[in-house]
Amino acid sequence: MIYLAEFSVIRPEWGLLLWSTVIFLLFWALVGKFAFGPIRDALKKREGDIQDALDEAKNAREEMANLKAENEQILAQAREERSNILKEAKAAKDSIVNEAKTKAKEESQRIVANAKAEIETQKTAAILEVKNQAGMMALSIAEKIIKKQLTGDSEQEKFANSLVDEIKLN
Repeated sequence: MIYLAEFSVIRPEWGLLLWSTVIFLLFWALVGKFAFGPIRDALKKREGDIQDALDEAKNAREEMANLKAENEQILAQAREERSNILKEAKAAKDSIVNEAKTKAKEESQRIVANAKAEIETQKTAAILEVKNQAGMMALSIAEKIIKKQLTGDSEQEKFANSLVDEIKLN
């Protein structure tokens, strides 16, 4: 115990310093091999994983930007196609409407022409009917007059001359 009484931490001895250094270096080598090596490897692996994740995120951002640009291009094409389809549909509608108007106009002109021809035919038929009826009436009147006995040849001549004058006037 005497040996411990003389021990002072402030004033180390060479043997204690040597053994403390040897134990510390041995401890440092063991900790370095079994603790710091795996910790360093884990940190390097984690750093690599983080870098890979950052690279993947960067690639994903670039891919998303490319997809967004591609989507915008597809939307622009779709809008252009929609615009072209609407223009074509409007042109087709206008063409169909104009064609229908033209056909309707031609049909109405044909119907009017047919109606005018029918009216002329009916008019001619009516005039012919009136003439026939007038002729029948004239024959009927002439028959009745002939049946009537006229007194004398001078009266018959006067009557015939008046009928001839009437016919010349018509």
